[in-house]
Amino acid sequence: MSSSVQAVTPRDPAAMTHREVLEALTGLLAALFTALLSTTIVATALPTIIGDLEGSQTAYAWVITTALLANAASTPIWGKFADLFNKKLLVQSAIVVFVAGSVIAGFAHNVPVLLVARVVQGVGMGGLTALTVAIIGSIVAPRERGRYSGYMGAVMAVSMSGGPILGGVIVDSPLGWRWTFFICVPLAVIALVLLQRTLRLPTERKQGVSIDWLGATLLTAGVSVLLIWVSFAGKAGYYGWFSRETALYVGAGVLLLLATLWVESRAKSPIIPLPIITERTTGLAIIASIAVGVGMFGATTFLGQYFQTARGYSPTMAGILTIPMVAGMLIGSVGSGQLITRFGKWKAFVVTGGALLVVGFALLSSLDHATNLWLVGVFIAIVGLGVGMMMQNLVLAVQNTVSVHNIGSASSSIAFFRTFGGAIGVSVLGSILATRVSDLSAAGFAEIGVQPSSSGGSNLNIGALPGPIATIVRAAYGDATGRIFLIAAVAAVVALVATSLLPNRPLRRTIDIDPALDPMSVPEPATGAPPVAAGQPGR
Repeated sequence: MSSSVQAVTPRDPAAMTHREVLEALTGLLAALFTALLSTTIVATALPTIIGDLEGSQTAYAWVITTALLANAASTPIWGKFADLFNKKLLVQSAIVVFVAGSVIAGFAHNVPVLLVARVVQGVGMGGLTALTVAIIGSIVAPRERGRYSGYMGAVMAVSMSGGPILGGVIVDSPLGWRWTFFICVPLAVIALVLLQRTLRLPTERKQGVSIDWLGATLLTAGVSVLLIWVSFAGKAGYYGWFSRETALYVGAGVLLLLATLWVESRAKSPIIPLPIITERTTGLAIIASIAVGVGMFGATTFLGQYFQTARGYSPTMAGILTIPMVAGMLIGSVGSGQLITRFGKWKAFVVTGGALLVVGFALLSSLDHATNLWLVGVFIAIVGLGVGMMMQNLVLAVQNTVSVHNIGSASSSIAFFRTFGGAIGVSVLGSILATRVSDLSAAGFAEIGVQPSSSGGSNLNIGALPGPIATIVRAAYGDATGRIFLIAAVAAVVALVATSLLPNRPLRRTIDIDPALDPMSVPEPATGAPPVAAGQPGR
């Protein structure tokens, strides 16, 4: 009887109390808040930064893409480390790496140095993302994890709402854009102190630890080659989508990823364990996460640019105008997390989130340079609701299917593919936007009889352009933005289909899973663990 199961395992003896979990989360969430705040501060400052450093639309997209690439490539490595080494020391190391990247970015005097700094930031961000989720999964049972994931979503929402506004204020103040990077340093010191005082995790000593460095190198190389390809394909002065260069890049990227699969299938301790990612729940969640990443990172990255470049608002006002999307994320994440913990049902929220993403991006595809801002606010609020309901709950569904000993690899796999999708999304959508802006600008220039020496759409320092030229370029950016949201809507449809096919498994009430149900389990001699630790979900 299910009641007898609940009587035997009403609460996992290894689980912390609610108070102990909240204390442990204090430093974790402070660290995550620091990294996310620094990222969102830069979002509204980026048009100013690129203009000041005399960069182009390609540089604008690459400043974002490099951070996402480093984030994606490092996330599986951090996740594997989380299954092998002390998680507390790892998350503290990730903060130090992130701060180092922020300081370098603050002193950057040109775009190449800024790109290097963003790579370092991305590595640190990958660690914080993977380790925060892995640690929560190590101390809280899936049935109770919804509300704590909701707290995580709330921190993300607050950082995403406060970051653009704070970034705008800093850029508009005498401090200048460099302080959008420097400001995270004192916040990171506070997070480190809180982590040292509040996070207490037992150290598990593992014998025969090995790191699959070859697999990690091949994976990073394959992903990087494909991202370089999509970043320049279709742009004037580079190469077409169907060209010899495209064939070389795609061929090399695919071969490297195939080599990664071959190495991972034979590695003793693979960076991305194939039995986990090929399990049905994880596989479908990965497909959905890629699509969510394309929409969330790819499309929303250009919202700040739309408000500033197309509509002419200051960085501060651009940050304020993104609040509806963040409010939607806050409500979607916290609300769904609380309801999942209360009722133990998760799939309906994930599918609803997918549907909201489709609707929100479809509505945003009608955007142009004169769309009513109230309508824009409603549209991006719908997108925020969809992202909030999907992002953490997809991770929850996957964590529910694996052992606590593999939670780092499983969680980081989802984060990796979501970020990879985001990096691809930023590159592809940035390329499409640049091409569309160039075409619309050229048409506008032709109407007034102007023959610019170079594409007016490639220069983001619009304030330096003559009035009539600036007006045409702003209108071009506004009218071109709807096209990228249309593509994001297509990606959201893929996410909706994938989430609809997810197995609707009940959330277990124990932290660990029955070894027989773990896709990564290997038959071993008995270790003395209690026979009831299997944690069949109470119903």
